[in-house]
Amino acid sequence: MNIVTSIEKISQICSDWRSQGMTIGLVPTMGFLHRGHMSLAEAAVKDNDKVVMSIFVNPTQFGPNEDFSRYPRDMGADIKAAYKAGVDLVFCPTVEEMYPEGYQNYVEPGSLTTYLCGKSRPGHFRGVCTVVLKFFNIVTPDNAYFGQKDYQQFVVLKRMVKDFNLPVNMHCMPIIRESDHLALSSRNVYLTAEQRQAAPKLFAALSETRQMYADGEDNAAVLEQRIREIISGYPDARIDYIAIADKDTLEPLTNIKNGAVIALAVWFGNTRLIDNILL
Repeated sequence: MNIVTSIEKISQICSDWRSQGMTIGLVPTMGFLHRGHMSLAEAAVKDNDKVVMSIFVNPTQFGPNEDFSRYPRDMGADIKAAYKAGVDLVFCPTVEEMYPEGYQNYVEPGSLTTYLCGKSRPGHFRGVCTVVLKFFNIVTPDNAYFGQKDYQQFVVLKRMVKDFNLPVNMHCMPIIRESDHLALSSRNVYLTAEQRQAAPKLFAALSETRQMYADGEDNAAVLEQRIREIISGYPDARIDYIAIADKDTLEPLTNIKNGAVIALAVWFGNTRLIDNILL
């Protein structure tokens, strides 16, 4: 497995692979890898001749009061995990390599970012789209793999790919969960013991509303209220948003007729967790 920090070098390697007729899969990550990331890597290994995993904590997607400086990092463990998953190349550039002095241009995403996380994290998706577009241009992958946990991110990036006519097949892979159904996240390490015990209630609330929908309840306000009641029962939980939205446009729904995404973001102390289910 190659470990590369230089854009010039990874571009050359990927160009060589492509000249040999090989397909390339890309798994963009911010590191501190868990089984969710590994599921993306395993899918990429299955589908492609060569797999690149990027490990880069992207500063442009963090707000001024967010956790960039303390975001968990463990490059040694990440390299071992990537090797075990069958990744062919790990791309771990420095911030200076990705955003050299004088860097000026960013992707400005559209209305999809006015909902859900985009509403409470202004500028976040500007940074996400910019860095992912750079990775696409550097690696020129045939396929790219993202997790459903960041569902809005996937929808926004899929739209970017369509709008810019990028030759990349986008894959949204299922959420991987702990045995108590908490969605795997690098930020879970921030939770106290008490918060960790309460956090699985996010999925419990989502699951209950999914059953309510299956039983015939299609009023979004009723479903949202039930989620709010369940989560508000925990004094350390602070709701950022609960959204019941169209799966493609992310626009809020009043009544669910053709499926939906139910997404939420909740603070446990200083830790913000997100989760979602698709109806």
